[in-house]
Amino acid sequence: MPEPRVGQDAGGAGVVSGVPTQRTAADVYRVSEEQVHRARMAVARNALDSEDCRELLDMLGLIGEPGEPPPVRR
Repeated sequence: MPEPRVGQDAGGAGVVSGVPTQRTAADVYRVSEEQVHRARMAVARNALDSEDCRELLDMLGLIGEPGEPPPVRR
């Protein structure tokens, strides 16, 4: 029987047999640029219109002031 794979994925959580393990308290606050991008794309695909998209992105902390990181990354 093959040994389960154990390691770190890009988000910092361990991986056992291709299934991510539970995140630690330190990992909860770590949000990668890729995660922010994917979340923005999911919101944009499901928004009713541009105003709905802007409101949802703002509520989720995915947009911020120009030149600053979004609140979700602070």
